[in-house]
Amino acid sequence: MVDPFVLLCAVVVLSIAFDYINGFHDTANAIATVVSTGVMSPRTAVIMAACFNFGGAFLGTGVAKTIGGDIADPATVTQTVVVAALVAGIAWNLITWYFGIPSSSSHALVAGIVGAVFSHRVLDEHAAPWTVLVELMHAKGVVKVTQGLIISPIAGLVIGFSVMIGLLWLVRKMAPSKVNSAFRRLQLVSASAMALSHGSNDAQKAMGIITMAMVAYYSKRDQHPSWLHLGGREVDVPTWVILACALAMAAGTSAGGWRIVKTMGSRIIRLKPIHGFAAETAGAVVILVASWLRAPVSTTHVISSSIMGVGASKRISAVRWGVAGNIVIAWILTLPVAGSLGALTYWALAPWLGR
Repeated sequence: MVDPFVLLCAVVVLSIAFDYINGFHDTANAIATVVSTGVMSPRTAVIMAACFNFGGAFLGTGVAKTIGGDIADPATVTQTVVVAALVAGIAWNLITWYFGIPSSSSHALVAGIVGAVFSHRVLDEHAAPWTVLVELMHAKGVVKVTQGLIISPIAGLVIGFSVMIGLLWLVRKMAPSKVNSAFRRLQLVSASAMALSHGSNDAQKAMGIITMAMVAYYSKRDQHPSWLHLGGREVDVPTWVILACALAMAAGTSAGGWRIVKTMGSRIIRLKPIHGFAAETAGAVVILVASWLRAPVSTTHVISSSIMGVGASKRISAVRWGVAGNIVIAWILTLPVAGSLGALTYWALAPWLGR
């Protein structure tokens, strides 16, 4: 048996590692379009994205509260559950990064939590598997994630398509050289907005995990430290957690994720600055609205579908639908695979770490 405080420390370290990996795994979300259009060099784009990811992490904590309190009751969650969820999320991120597949870090983490909680409830509390599954699927946080899974890619596709059509109408009388020059400058703004929105949503997921683990730890000891700001199931995220996750996300982003950048930036469609601006603008709008609604969404899904929408506005065949289909398959596989990894990891770790 491992000391509970040591496990809590392990959760903090793994959460920060998850945010770091999320940073370089999802770097493509913010910079693929601006790099592929030649507006920024890869090094400059990564520095820009790291800075705006860091700033975006301070825009709010609503998503963190959804992850930390609305998927499973923190008072019933054990440290081993959280460790298993993080291991599952990290493993899936590294697998998809290695193969250059844009997948959702958010859904991998949420699925890992659901899988680990399921395994804990069934194995340790002897609850009926079907009953536990139904309860988890109806949890407020899981419902939000499911809604985001369905709505956000559609929104990205539709808004990307609409923005591109509107821009083409606005520039219809301009010379192509002037259009290219104007949108090379405008893409600096849209890429910054995309990086800011990425930080506003993705950095909060690790914040929620750390907060969940701390609530679980202190609740089981009937301790309520003032800095944790407990208020029913609504928990304020401590400032040091926000800062640590923001730094981890920025550091990971600065490491780059070139395998996925190549897929996002050139294999779906061939991008020009006007296309990059439209896709980034659409993606940033969808993600910032989701953060405001406290909904954890996949920034990968949103920007990928925005790029597809932009490409489809030119002509349907402009989108390489074979590549897009592979991305969709990865989206579909993320939930069951990461969930199974979370359940199996809990089953393997519980005898050693405690239940």
